[in-house]
Amino acid sequence: MDDAPLPSTEGLTLDQLRLFLAVVDAGGFSAAARSLRRAQSAVSYGVANLERQLGTPLFDRAGRKPRLTPAGDELASEARSVCAQVDRLRARAHGIAHGVEPRLAIAVDHMFPLPALVHALREFRDRYATVSLTLHTEALGAVAELVAGGVCSVGIGADVPKWPAGLERSLLAKVMMLHVAARSHPLAHVRGPLPGHVVREHVQIILADRSLLSKDYEIGIYSERRWRVLDLAAKHALLRAGLGWGGMPMHVVADDLAKKRLVRLLIEEAGSPSFEAALFAMHRTAEPPGPAASWLIERLRAACGDVEKSEKEGREDRRKGA
Repeated sequence: MDDAPLPSTEGLTLDQLRLFLAVVDAGGFSAAARSLRRAQSAVSYGVANLERQLGTPLFDRAGRKPRLTPAGDELASEARSVCAQVDRLRARAHGIAHGVEPRLAIAVDHMFPLPALVHALREFRDRYATVSLTLHTEALGAVAELVAGGVCSVGIGADVPKWPAGLERSLLAKVMMLHVAARSHPLAHVRGPLPGHVVREHVQIILADRSLLSKDYEIGIYSERRWRVLDLAAKHALLRAGLGWGGMPMHVVADDLAKKRLVRLLIEEAGSPSFEAALFAMHRTAEPPGPAASWLIERLRAACGDVEKSEKEGREDRRKGA
């Protein structure tokens, strides 16, 4: 029976782990030294000292390039986990010192451009790695209701006729909307503006509100036959299937229009072939956004502008190529 004492890890340092991982990632001691801007001897010494403390070789140095031993391969993942935890600890401490929220719940309207949301949240994850995020996607007054009720601290939503008390809002973006129907839909075959008596004969698919803030809100409704859905993706699918006609954000149906799956409709009573829907950033007056929430609001504003610019350039390119 081997009674040899176990190696001591009391002197093990974070710097040693980072040196070890630098050699793994760079593929060699000299390359790691260059990437860290340190002397190769310092890197070699640090890793050798780590091996002594762990009681096992981490690299096989017999070849031209050092190769991880089985133990080194297994311990590399552990070392990455330790370094990541330390980085999170430091980031969390920095956030606490600067008043960054530990968690954030936001509500975003279905009409907000999804690419802009994804892009902003990707940057948010990298910038505020320690902030836990909860994302709600809703329609119309449900966004304001979640914020007013304290479920979410920030909302990106549309205007509603019954605005809750105690909320502050600022214009964030404007979404271009238009009326569409499937190519196979009867309205798609009518030339010129569609008169009211024709439109009223066909099902208009409407995005409904889970809240009571937009109850009986009839703006933009032109048909006596109405189907209400609670999800924009479901509405999109029903429109593409030819089950009705309705208004949709331009950024959602742009590809369908380009590929002729959907066609634009000109509703005579609506006047213009397109219209804008305003989206507002909102929060409770008594609880202003913290640093992370404030940053995210501004990044969503900028990301939405970037998407709008990109779509405009795409439409111009398509017109030139037509």
